[in-house]
Amino acid sequence: MDHTILFDEVVKFHGHRCPGLSLGYRVALVALREFAAERAEDEELVAIVENNSCGVDAIQYVVGCTVGKGNLIFRDYGKHGYTFYHRKSGRGIRIYADYFIIDSDDDTRYVELREKISQGEATEADREELRNLTEMRCQRILNAPEEQFIRIGPAREPMPQRAVSYRSIVCAFCGEKVMEPRSRICDGKICRIPCSCEATV
Repeated sequence: MDHTILFDEVVKFHGHRCPGLSLGYRVALVALREFAAERAEDEELVAIVENNSCGVDAIQYVVGCTVGKGNLIFRDYGKHGYTFYHRKSGRGIRIYADYFIIDSDDDTRYVELREKISQGEATEADREELRNLTEMRCQRILNAPEEQFIRIGPAREPMPQRAVSYRSIVCAFCGEKVMEPRSRICDGKICRIPCSCEATV
């Protein structure tokens, strides 16, 4: 594969190598290829991600869809489903990725090692073994034929509207400014969501 953005760059952005990041990287490259597009500088591309796993960081870095730009939308479905839109062409695709198809080894040892590390019981040999298992899984995902674990279909929902800038208004309870559509009314006063909860307790 010709990787315009190298996986190591994505790892540096994310902080560590892992199978989830590898999967997101492959998905991101597929999205750019399908639209014959470059990384989005603004809102040229939009992504709807159906999980909040490590792979979403690869989507942000490679495709250029970020929460701050308003072109990354999170849906908490717990699935490796990713919908992308290309505003100029009006096209939308949904990519479903299932790396368990290519990474189907018994993961008992992998889980055991992760638990030992999280509980502070791992030896250096355990850590090295986990690093090796993790790298092996990453390489499988990075090098597997796309057709083995990726399905591409049409988008299932209309293209989202462009991000909108809203005016800020002052919360009557704490005095801090809040984006207007995120404000609430409590006792006839405008407030931000946390103050609304506190006021009704």
